Amino acid sequence: MYKINQPEVTDIYNISIIESNTYIPVDPANLDYQKVLDDIIEQGTDCFEGDIHEDLQEAADAKLFAKQLADYTISKERLEQYVLSVGRAEVTESQPSGETVYNEETMQNDVVMADFVTVTAIDPVDATVTRLVYSEEDIDADPTEEEIENPLITKDNAERAAAQAIVDATPQPVIDEYNS
Repeated sequence: MYKINQPEVTDIYNISIIESNTYIPVDPANLDYQKVLDDIIEQGTDCFEGDIHEDLQEAADAKLFAKQLADYTISKERLEQYVLSVGRAEVTESQPSGETVYNEETMQNDVVMADFVTVTAIDPVDATVTRLVYSEEDIDADPTEEEIENPLITKDNAERAAAQAIVDATPQPVIDEYNS
């Protein structure tokens, strides 16, 4: 538990750890100060005896906002990746080839367009894989085969679910900042 130590004649304060009677300077480069901000984020006013200094609460709010923005950005990028079980289709675009051809009707040079692959196709991974299962009772027995969901798909689905949970829980002001 923490408390604020602030003499009445100055605006400068420090943070006291009540259990150990040690003091933490208000310095963003100090790891103990960052721990105080993390505790405020996790526990709110319950980690303080008395009120939390306004500057300290603002710093904790800014740290939380920055973390939520970073998590949201990473999650959105993860969700934009192709789904392993589905694969990805090839994408082509018509772009200038760098050549020109004289057009007798318009009497001008026309730019020759060509189709270029901008995104390569990726086949979906196999939905299941076969693994060997060995008997614990009979170590001399031949292993049997078992079909299971492809672990790559299992991992992909879990990562997508975790990313979607972060996106769904992100406060609107963070989303607005991301979209700005």
